[in-house]
Amino acid sequence: MAKIIGLPKLSPTMDEGVLVAWIKKEGDALEVDELIAEVETDKATVEFRSFDRGVLLKILAPEGSTLKLDEPVAIIGKEGEDISELLEEVERRKGGGEAEASAEKPQEQAPQKDEGASAERGRDEPREERATGGRILASPLVRKLARERSIDLGSVDGSGPRGRIIKRDLEGLEARGPAPSVSGERLPPEEIPASPMRKTIARRLTQSKQEVPHFYLVIDVDAEGLVDARTKINAMLEKDGVKISYNDLVVKAAALALRQVPAVNASFAGDKILRHRVVDISIAVAIEDGLLTPVLRDADKRSLADINREISELAAKARDRKLRPEEMSGGTFSISNLGMYGINEFSAVINPPEGAILAVSALRDEPVIRHGMVSPGKKMKLTLSCDHRVIDGAVGAEYMRVLQGLLEEPIRLLAL
Repeated sequence: MAKIIGLPKLSPTMDEGVLVAWIKKEGDALEVDELIAEVETDKATVEFRSFDRGVLLKILAPEGSTLKLDEPVAIIGKEGEDISELLEEVERRKGGGEAEASAEKPQEQAPQKDEGASAERGRDEPREERATGGRILASPLVRKLARERSIDLGSVDGSGPRGRIIKRDLEGLEARGPAPSVSGERLPPEEIPASPMRKTIARRLTQSKQEVPHFYLVIDVDAEGLVDARTKINAMLEKDGVKISYNDLVVKAAALALRQVPAVNASFAGDKILRHRVVDISIAVAIEDGLLTPVLRDADKRSLADINREISELAAKARDRKLRPEEMSGGTFSISNLGMYGINEFSAVINPPEGAILAVSALRDEPVIRHGMVSPGKKMKLTLSCDHRVIDGAVGAEYMRVLQGLLEEPIRLLAL
């Protein structure tokens, strides 16, 4: 018997998703767990697989659609089955939603305009902009494709719901620049709909700053030994094609310091504190429209070469939006590194339910005093954001002392 398939919950924090691409087409046979479509969630682009065996009788959501959980996306049933009643049900659902939205939104009185001027302007404006008052409706994928092809979305007619621009609307279009503005005209800002990921980031970080009492501890690491150690380690690993980064060294040191000061490797859980027995470090990875935190498991037990390989693989999967939910959950401590951008100091926001996050700044040249004499040196500033419900100042300070010692005597990273 045919039935309507709604958008499933594809990640633990998912509230909505963007249907990026249909893998199957109408009339295709489906097996249980067969890939149907790809959906962009708040975390990544994930696979939408069939829960049923049958035939894809009707696609209800075009590519590029932003959908709430359980919103109809397709009808699956037996070949040739009558689905007219189900289609009517889908239309009733849409009608109910539109009526509800119309009731919530007050009617605005349109100002009187010269009809001739209005008609003339209507021919010049893109259909989508006329329909939405300047807001361009398009998924992050479509915006990315438009940027790559130098296509001005304001000049594209969207064929999706409410004039949304979908991927096929870009096919065959030649690159074109933005329309020139009339002299003296001030262009309004472009309205970019927040992606599911951006909405989740906004919600979680606002919650973190509101509910988690942050305090910050800063150390300045003498990184001369770190630079020397990295050079020697990479010379030894060159034959294996491995090149250790400063970030790999910091991750290893942070993990070993957590093993020595386990009170920092903890989370607040209402009426109890969870002191974790594993060191699983969340690594912040910046992607085009947000931030993902894949988790490096058992970081304290891994070699530097293994840390380098695993972080590289996780970062590549993050940028390709191919991380699985289990690869982004269960971290016990976070590290955010903006050193490659030349940032000298910053404080990161804690990623709940973790109890702390380490902010890593740039390696910088700075004069240092050694044996009573000023000489050229290397410094690196690290900032630990702590959840005061879990970590007291003295505990956080002890962790930073241990971390500093490991980074200033990096040979210990190989011995512990």
